Amino acid sequence: MALPKANRLKSRKDFQAVFREGIRRHSSHFTLRALKPPRLKEPSMEAASKTGTASNRANLASTQIGISISTKVSKRAVVRNRIKRQISAAFYQLLPKLSLGWRLVVVVKPTAAESKCDRQQFLQELEQLLAQTEVFDGHS
Repeated sequence: MALPKANRLKSRKDFQAVFREGIRRHSSHFTLRALKPPRLKEPSMEAASKTGTASNRANLASTQIGISISTKVSKRAVVRNRIKRQISAAFYQLLPKLSLGWRLVVVVKPTAAESKCDRQQFLQELEQLLAQTEVFDGHS
């Protein structure tokens, strides 16, 4: 399953912000970079409508996920795309559990292609990384 468009991290600027400011967690196949949502002060409703803060809160609503996989993982695009699809499917399952507003980038390590992992193993590993970074709703 592909991630919904609202949950995809697309722009180079967003990726760079996550790499520059985000926290880092490692596992055997991935490095997770996570950027916390900015804390917004709660203005009154009339002030929010004047300044456009309501639209900022709407942007904060979805957690955005990006996947970075280089040719160091595999020279073959078929292999890289398969890994990307498996990670995407794992995140699709995890989406309801995630807190809102986070920006996440999963950097795939070369060990992911070598070990021939399946989606279930990727799902388990991503769950552990997300729990370490406290991205889950309620930090479970």
